[in-house]
Amino acid sequence: MTDPRSLVRPATVRDVDTIASIYAQVVRDTSASFEETPPTRVEILRRMAAPPRLPWLVAEHRSRIAGYAYASRHRQRPAYRWSADCSIYLDPGHRFVGLGRLLYERLITELAELGYVSLFAAIALPNPASVRLHEALGFEALGVFRRVGYKHGAWHDVEWWQRRLADPPDDPSEPHEWRPGGPS
Repeated sequence: MTDPRSLVRPATVRDVDTIASIYAQVVRDTSASFEETPPTRVEILRRMAAPPRLPWLVAEHRSRIAGYAYASRHRQRPAYRWSADCSIYLDPGHRFVGLGRLLYERLITELAELGYVSLFAAIALPNPASVRLHEALGFEALGVFRRVGYKHGAWHDVEWWQRRLADPPDDPSEPHEWRPGGPS
């Protein structure tokens, strides 16, 4: 159960250094991200504002940022515009306390309200905690790309997951861009 002193809110410019710090540890020390160099503060700001503007959320636990989740464009081709990818990263000291679920539940809700139909996640394997989180939130495993990424001296598989946010409409309206803290 999540601590009542935890909350999820839109990420702001003030949060970028903490987001960068959390992600830098993931990039340097794990294979959960296939980036090899942690992105700069400027690069994270660019990603947060990249079109189409999609949610970037932080989880605060006891008034400290403990993790973040965000959505990004699924693919470049226009026909994919009702689909998004999602990622989540938690500070190592704040894992397994329900913050991942809290972040993803809010992210899923916001994307559905924006008119997105499908949400995808790629999990570098092995990562049993991430697999459990995605299963618990209704994602379905789609398939595994075998030995597709090489990092830290080893080849890694990547498993793709999908969560349906809405039934695909016959004539979909355009998805909206996210406006932090405001109606879409």
